[in-house]
Order: sequence, then C-alpha cells, then structure tokens
Amino acid sequence: MAYPVFLFMVKRKQKNGIKGLAASEQPREKLIRQGRRSLSDAELIAILIGSGSLRESAVSLGQRILAEYAHSLSELGRISLNELRQFHGIGDAKALTIIAALELGRRRKEEPAELKAKITSSRDAFEIMHPVLTDLGQEEFWIMMLDAANGVIDKTMVSRGGRAGTIADPKIIFKTALDRNAAYLILFHNHPSGNLKPSNEDVRTTKKLIEAGRTMELPVLDHLIVAGASYLSLADEGFI
Repeated sequence: MAYPVFLFMVKRKQKNGIKGLAASEQPREKLIRQGRRSLSDAELIAILIGSGSLRESAVSLGQRILAEYAHSLSELGRISLNELRQFHGIGDAKALTIIAALELGRRRKEEPAELKAKITSSRDAFEIMHPVLTDLGQEEFWIMMLDAANGVIDKTMVSRGGRAGTIADPKIIFKTALDRNAAYLILFHNHPSGNLKPSNEDVRTTKKLIEAGRTMELPVLDHLIVAGASYLSLADEGFI
C-alpha cells in the first residue's frame, strides 16, 4: 500500500506548487498576459519562491508571509534571513531570493529621480541629437520619443544607409514608439554632404509619417536634418 500513498503525496506536492494552479491563476502566466502591475504582493512573492510546500501553494505561502508583517512591504523589507527560515517551506535559497529582491527595491528607492530633458523647441532637440549625428560618414535615421509633458523618454536609431540616403520604415518607427509608451515623436536624420536642404523624398517621407502618426494618435512634431554643427527643422521652415 506504500506505493499508492507515495503517488498521492507526489500529486499533492505538484498541486501546491505554482504549476499546480490553474493556468489562469499561475502568477507567471498572469504576469505575461496582464503585466506586472496586475499581480498582488503575494503573487510576486510566489514567483520569487517558485513553489510552496506539501501544506500550501506558493501563493498561499506568500500570503502567510505578508500577513505576519501586516501586509506591509516596508515591514517585510526589514526581515532577516533567520526570520524567513522560520516559515515552513522557506529554505536558504528561497529566503535569500526574497531578501535580494527586497534589497533591490530598497536601493531603487534611494536613487535620485532622473530628470528628463524637456523639449520646448527644435534647438532643444538638436542639442541632444547633435553629438549623435554629427560627423557621420553615412546617413542614419533616428527618432526621439517624448512623454505627454514633452520629456524625453528615449532616442533610437531606426535605420542606417549610405552617403546618399537611408530608409525610414513606418512599421519600425511606430512599433518602437508604442513599445515605449511615447506620446510624441521627433524625427532626425543627417546629411553627410553638409547640405541642409531637404530633398523632395525627405519632405514626402515626413508628411507620410505625420499622417500615420495622426491615424495612430501619436503625433510627429518635427523632422530635423543635421549637418555638422548646423540643423534644419522642417517644421520651423514651413516644409510641413
């Protein structure tokens, strides 16, 4: 009769781990489908510890740990290795994982908030991109992504060509911007020849991207051409 009992214990152990939960209840799957903010504190802890014990699931164990500290992450952040070891189902490896995660959160709070550069004019945008685009031997097309307050979220190159031109793919541009939750876009490319005058293709491409941005509710504010230490704003010059 020992064999059936052993099977029962194995099945019970599997059921109490994260994998034993229904797919809709698994914290890892929930995070993938709905994002990290959809998870409760207990579910986040369950991901850290990976599995529960014969007595309870990983999520239930996370709930019990939180309850011991009044459901306060600040209180939990002061927990010691020995204190965590007292919870049934928490060994050294799981305890160290929890403490390391809490310490990373504490250090993040200690970092000074990063001040975003704010764009109020084409000159502001040029000053940021000038070091990137000056003195290149080939054309590069970049985008600057802004938040709703015109703060710079990020800047990234979307294509590189030769001396005569490069291709700006709208699919790449808008996917990149949407992935970063941008509210506005500014376009940039350089002219290695030093000639700031926009080509007919420059103007057509800009108008096409502006129209696509209107459709996607992600406005394109400007397109700057950079040549050496100078620049031309298609918006300022009335080309768009």
